[in-house]
Amino acid sequence: MTRTVRRTRRPLQVASVGAAALLALSACSSSGSDSSAKPGSSGSGKLSGEVTVFAAASLKESFTTLGERFEKEHPGTKVTFSFGGSDSLAASITAGAPADVFASASPKTMKIVTDAGDASGPPAAFVRNELEIATLPGNPHKVSSLEDLTAPDLKVVLCDKAVPCGAAAQKALDASKLELTPVSYEEDVKSALNKVVLKEADAAVVYKTDVKAAGDKVEGVEFPESADAVNGYPITLLKSSKNAGTAKSFIELVRSAEGQKVLSGAGFLKP
Repeated sequence: MTRTVRRTRRPLQVASVGAAALLALSACSSSGSDSSAKPGSSGSGKLSGEVTVFAAASLKESFTTLGERFEKEHPGTKVTFSFGGSDSLAASITAGAPADVFASASPKTMKIVTDAGDASGPPAAFVRNELEIATLPGNPHKVSSLEDLTAPDLKVVLCDKAVPCGAAAQKALDASKLELTPVSYEEDVKSALNKVVLKEADAAVVYKTDVKAAGDKVEGVEFPESADAVNGYPITLLKSSKNAGTAKSFIELVRSAEGQKVLSGAGFLKP
């Protein structure tokens, strides 16, 4: 008589179940670790360190506000700004000045940095800005158009033509076939506006955002030709950044809904 021997597979099944459980536990642990990490951290989930931002002068008020918010939201971080003419800032970056982020007032000045290979990835447009005439409070010279600035008895200042606000002003003048000889060309838009604030000039062609920031120190006059000279503002992380993660997070704030609200409130246009 032949006896049939049945072999049990239970130990193998138990081993398989045990192995599966270990794999699942490992996967959960790995997933939990990844979800806690944030940009700019080394697994700690916390941003830290200093970020240096080179930004166009017209961004001073908005970026200062965003820098303060960033520091408040991320204790242990510090945002340091260098504001000025975009062309000068670009030249400093290509010459090796230490910076993490560059925000320019025109694609042309940003191209100086990208062509030199100093940008980490393609720049992103985040706002646009339009020109406006800034006059003395009350507009005593009754300036109502771009053509009025060509009056020989009017002291007008412009931004230097190498600066985005100056290039935009020249573009508007060319489109109108107007010739204007200013009493001075200024290194950036804030310097041009300040000439009017100090009553050293009767008018200046600046950005709407700068007129708004000056409050009752000047009076703004819109002109239709400004629509032909709207500047787009790009922002980029720089290859020389010593704190890329935190710098990226600041750029994310600028481009976020929260950042756009601050910039729109200052008079900037959406990109």
